[in-house]
Amino acid sequence: MKKYTLENSLVLIVILLSITGFWKIYFGDGANPNAYHHLHIIVNLIWLFLLLYQLRLIGKNKYSEHRKIGLAVLFIGPLLVASTTLLSVHSAHKGLVSGQGDALIVQNVGVTLETALFIALAFIFKKNRKLHASFLLSTTILFMGIALFFTLLSFVPQYKIEGPETFYRFAEAAKMGSLICLIVGLIFLIKAYKTGWPLLVAASFLILNGLLHQVLADKNLIQPLTETIGSMNKPIAFFVSFFVLLVILLSTGIYKMKGTKSAI
Repeated sequence: MKKYTLENSLVLIVILLSITGFWKIYFGDGANPNAYHHLHIIVNLIWLFLLLYQLRLIGKNKYSEHRKIGLAVLFIGPLLVASTTLLSVHSAHKGLVSGQGDALIVQNVGVTLETALFIALAFIFKKNRKLHASFLLSTTILFMGIALFFTLLSFVPQYKIEGPETFYRFAEAAKMGSLICLIVGLIFLIKAYKTGWPLLVAASFLILNGLLHQVLADKNLIQPLTETIGSMNKPIAFFVSFFVLLVILLSTGIYKMKGTKSAI
């Protein structure tokens, strides 16, 4: 188990940050969580606890049981991406209706696509158990970035929004969250440079999403993007994203994994 201490610690920290990140939505002033929030946080926590349980199994060399439980990823993975897609569409639609826009539109869409990418790559490289594990674990870095952003805004005084004159703190919180994730990614790269790099890539994606947002803002393309995402049919977006990723995962030949000691 000791050799997976860092991995276990990362998942546990992200679970905690997921709770603090959603705290204001559920318990803050004027809290009004909806079904989209409920589904998103439930699926996120299921995913994180699934990774934690899988780490526990391989730490005890229970590879056979690990592979059986790992098949749950075939369902939970697409469900995770679908719930993130649904929340992204809802957030964009809410921004359109309110007229305030969606400040997180690029990050929401980016993290959704990047999560799907890492899960797909984990299955594509399933025979390389360490790389397979790194790709799956990389999804926690993406969650960590978003959760850190909301945690900083909610609990750290210098990042709290106290009026129009402090709106710049949104960007500051996003930068700090991305920087922390980048440091975490570097730690995993140093630990295992041959297979730890996906976590650094995941952290880099958070920074690239921020840069892309700035580029689109400079070209006045944030509003068109928000309108495109916000106008999507929510049930269709949910089911299409679910089944597209499910088909991709099945096409990698997951049922031919017998005898392969995957890591998560």
